[in-house]
Amino acid sequence: MLTKRWKFRETPNEFEVKSLADSLNISPALAKLLVIRGITNFYSAKSFFRPSLEDLYDPYLMDGMEEATARILNALVNHEPICIYGDYDVDGTCSTALLYLFLKELDANVSFYIPKRLTEGYGISVPAIDYVKSLGATLLISVDCGITAVDETRYASSLGIDMIICDHHQPKDEIPQAVAVLDPLKTECNYPFKYLSGAGVAFKLAQGIASRIGKRELPFRYLDLVALAGAADIVPLTDENRILVKAGLTQINEDPRPGIRALIKSSGLVSSNVSSGQVVFTIAPRINAVGRLGDAQRAVELFITEDESKAQELADILESENFQRRKIDEDTYFNALELVESLGYSDDLAIILHQENWHPGVIGIVASRLVEKFYKPTVMLTTMDGVAKGSARSVNDFNIYDALKKCEDLLIHYGGHQAAAGLAVDISKVDEFRVRFNKAVMEMTENEKLLPEINVDSKLKFSEITPKFLRIIEQFAPFGPGNMRPVFVSENAEVSGYPRIVGNNHIVVSLKQKGCEKVFDCIGFNMGEYYDMISRNGSRVDIAFTIDKTEKDAKTFPQFRFKDIKLRDNNQENH
Repeated sequence: MLTKRWKFRETPNEFEVKSLADSLNISPALAKLLVIRGITNFYSAKSFFRPSLEDLYDPYLMDGMEEATARILNALVNHEPICIYGDYDVDGTCSTALLYLFLKELDANVSFYIPKRLTEGYGISVPAIDYVKSLGATLLISVDCGITAVDETRYASSLGIDMIICDHHQPKDEIPQAVAVLDPLKTECNYPFKYLSGAGVAFKLAQGIASRIGKRELPFRYLDLVALAGAADIVPLTDENRILVKAGLTQINEDPRPGIRALIKSSGLVSSNVSSGQVVFTIAPRINAVGRLGDAQRAVELFITEDESKAQELADILESENFQRRKIDEDTYFNALELVESLGYSDDLAIILHQENWHPGVIGIVASRLVEKFYKPTVMLTTMDGVAKGSARSVNDFNIYDALKKCEDLLIHYGGHQAAAGLAVDISKVDEFRVRFNKAVMEMTENEKLLPEINVDSKLKFSEITPKFLRIIEQFAPFGPGNMRPVFVSENAEVSGYPRIVGNNHIVVSLKQKGCEKVFDCIGFNMGEYYDMISRNGSRVDIAFTIDKTEKDAKTFPQFRFKDIKLRDNNQENH
């Protein structure tokens, strides 16, 4: 098992904690969690716990919004054929469905296009533009892609197709010469919040159009799609994203559209209690699966249909393809592990693997699993059209995009952000790329060993975990980057009864602590290797954990989810 550092967040000002606890009538433990998140007074706490759509920013603060809305309104008036061009992941398909439905509502002559991952790859391509031209479209609106499509934008213009680019990825030095480029990360864009999802940018465009035609409320119908995209794309759930995702999750739970209702049903979730975590781990993989193994257009069709039976049919297809994806994923993962061991790459600072027959639809997932196992930046490559193409995944606090930039002379192309990227490299240069990328990692980390860290919010005694404490912790949701579920450390907890292994290597155990009558159920997913450490009744441990919920006999109980377990030093001699 990997050694993990427990990094306690800086202790906030005690006066601020006490003052906030008094003004909100909450425990100091809860007030400390808020102060750590930058919430130091009653009014900022109110905004945090009750995010309001009224606090969304004016879409016209985004550079290019005037030009984009003017061109689209002109297309609407003249009934020009418009094509929405999306990406094949959750964010891309949600963005596409959102803008398609919104423009349909305005009686637009609109179609959509999602490239096929296996044959076309990511982003806007010349053949796809030719297809858009064959549809007769004179306006192409890209969502969740396009910020690096300089040559493709020029080509579209030569065919008489105007382009509006809506993206949220990192721009390169040259911005495409489109009619308008909406991307908060553009250097010249002064939009107050920089980290919208692709669907978030599409939503702002819809807001901009709606405000010009006196239908300001119309875009709010599509917040469910913004929420799916925002949670699944792992954007920071702070500021405007928090408002959008919280409102969208409420919509999903109270009045889901047919496609989302069918997806919830087929995945076995409770329809009125979908969380951001369930979007990430249960719903998103099913949406992504149809793009990974086939045609992501079906995901868009699922989101836009009003027909309940068609929605269920499509949701069943997503379920089936996700099952297939998991089988391929598992085979690829074990093959990758064998390669790491047999080729000696486990001693490298980064892992770069290439196999010509790996399925391109799962290598990103497998790269993430290797990062989880080895805690090293990882690149997985397969062969497509005679070129090594693949996905890169990073560890916390390491910018994998910057590492690829140091190797860009070896790459055919690359793109992405700090945590994840896509790339292509000539097969003859894979070994050279492996050496150079490892050198980049060494330079960027100053050759320090990358160790997984658990960021701990606070120490917590079991006696502090009251029903009120649990209710308020749940109101911290939606959880995600920038607002992760609080992580606690409790010391000198005692194993009550005997732990057991359930499911696929998950450990289940009950713990108690001196000074508290309650016994808490705990689970550690994929932590079966800890069994021997705590196998005896009465073993004493320090634990890092989050607090979740579980159901028994139709009643809800708190459940600890282990992040790490350490045996108490004073108990070592017994084991």
